Amino acid sequence: MTFEEILPRLKSGAKVIRVGWSGAELYVKLVGESEIDGERLNPYLVINVEGEGYTMFTPTVCDILANDWEIVE
Repeated sequence: MTFEEILPRLKSGAKVIRVGWSGAELYVKLVGESEIDGERLNPYLVINVEGEGYTMFTPTVCDILANDWEIVE
């Protein structure tokens, strides 16, 4: 799937991954709007990496143009 196809699924709560990644990446997911110290926190993407937990995720141009995205069950 392309990033354009996967984005609506991310927005509805799906976990996704690129088949081309061959490392410890488990999945990417969208964290919805929340609040910190009374201030609005905009939605953001995180990636779950085996043994490390979650970290912020910003797709690269290669990620955006890739067509090997898939849903993680």
